[in-house]
Amino acid sequence: MKFSDQNGILSAQIPQAAGFTMSSPQPLTSLNNKRILLGISGGIAAYKSAELIRRLMDHGADVRVVMTRAAQEFITPLTLQALSGNPVHTELLDPEAEAGMGHIELARWADLVLIAPASADLMARLAQGKADDLLTTLFLATPAQVVLAPAMNQGMWRNASTQANAKLLEERSVTLLGPAEGSQACGDVGPGRMLEPDELAALTAQQFQSGLLAGKKVVITAGPTREAIDPVRYISNHSSGKMGYALAEAAAEAGATTILISGPTQLATPDRVQRLDVTSAQEMYDATMASLEGCDLFIASAAVADYRPAQLAEQKIKKTGQDTMTIELVKNPDIVTAVAASQPKPYTVGFAAETQDVVSYARGKLERKKLDLVIANDVSQAGIGFNSDRNAVTLVWPTDEETLAENSKTQLARDLIARISAKIT
Repeated sequence: MKFSDQNGILSAQIPQAAGFTMSSPQPLTSLNNKRILLGISGGIAAYKSAELIRRLMDHGADVRVVMTRAAQEFITPLTLQALSGNPVHTELLDPEAEAGMGHIELARWADLVLIAPASADLMARLAQGKADDLLTTLFLATPAQVVLAPAMNQGMWRNASTQANAKLLEERSVTLLGPAEGSQACGDVGPGRMLEPDELAALTAQQFQSGLLAGKKVVITAGPTREAIDPVRYISNHSSGKMGYALAEAAAEAGATTILISGPTQLATPDRVQRLDVTSAQEMYDATMASLEGCDLFIASAAVADYRPAQLAEQKIKKTGQDTMTIELVKNPDIVTAVAASQPKPYTVGFAAETQDVVSYARGKLERKKLDLVIANDVSQAGIGFNSDRNAVTLVWPTDEETLAENSKTQLARDLIARISAKIT
């Protein structure tokens, strides 16, 4: 936000969101997956903060709330907790907070700190660098961008001290949104009203760059499946899940709402990813089909067992005197084929882990299963593929191919998401 000086009074020049109108707001995809720490200071405009929480969450933001003591005189923490779905933080030295996230962790958590309303008193304390409550402490501690939505009586906004504080905060890279002009609770008319929640949400979205997959829903399968023979034995494979987890992380980084359906692994869940744990191929199939509503992109990177034992022994199978043992196997459901046949169909990506004729087999899989892309890799090569942190792949589209040289799975995942996003956005 910029200010112009008219007769010694700063006049707000509020940037408008591209395509934003109050009567027909556009989807704010750049808010998807973003962590917004909403600070609320004391003022009658605090009642608007409840609606602001809803608007931010409607566009995919995760919102946590910090309130000053004065703010609690205007709206209750319980109301905002119910709306945000998260505990509301009110005290600097709250034993529960310090035992959990802690105020420093809360400062690190945020992608952006939005203080709405920002009272004249709070702006003065922020300008002075005070840290005498939780909100002012977070302001000093956070590495995130800070945005203020001033709200106060028109006389307080026009006062030279408030104007000086506003200029000083802007010089320190704090963004001010508003205030707007109009009638106020006290009966005065003039600048000082907090912007409306819809407009604040749109202007907050402008603070972020839209990711490649902003506003998209991505479902990814990863890891192996285990097909039980008896209560202690199973059929499985060598998949570590590392490629699928890297893809989930890259998709979330690109702004997508990301669901990771994972077979048994020892990997930590990527940040901002919803993880569904499954064991068998049937469980993975069920979880996948249940997650398809609204799905824009499906990536089948899991190494799903093609077959499972026809009968599951209820007790551990004991050794016999015979040298051989026969287990009858039956086919598992083909997850990626089922997704490709679903309506509406998401952009469907399969993996082909091969040991010979890699591209030929991948193209056959692409055509047979009616996929949009197959990512093929040669698992016979030492140092890449299963259980490795590195990989090299060939992308096989219906009319094109591209080879990505060996790289870390983390970087390779980013490269893959960039190429896939170009096809679906």
